[in-house]
Amino acid sequence: MPATDDGERDLSALLRTLSPRLLAGEFVFCTCTEADLPGLVSLSPRVMVREEEGVTLVLDRDAAGEAGFSCAHPMRCITFAVHSSLQAVGLTAAVSAALAQAGISANVVAGYYHDHVYVPAAQAEHAVQTLAALQG
Repeated sequence: MPATDDGERDLSALLRTLSPRLLAGEFVFCTCTEADLPGLVSLSPRVMVREEEGVTLVLDRDAAGEAGFSCAHPMRCITFAVHSSLQAVGLTAAVSAALAQAGISANVVAGYYHDHVYVPAAQAEHAVQTLAALQG
């Protein structure tokens, strides 16, 4: 059944109710060819993006390592509890700017209900604190 709730659009409300939550586990960004994809779906990618150069998968670090992918750059995922609209303006910019000012790289992914940001595992706790400060 299609979802009908469009989520919050107001940037000040989004930031006030951001509630960043660090998910358990570590993840890695991997790439494969379209032809390799059917054999990798069993790894349960958290994210999949098709690009001209190949398919990007965000995988659990352990599963990726067992499948032979490099795990040199482990990431943690921070999910925002607020249900943000896909039409909201400024949330990604505000999150990215705060993390950039703290010297933390960010890879933002938007789902239908929530936004998620992948940050280097070693900086994850600092990233959560930085994002929590956006709530005011």
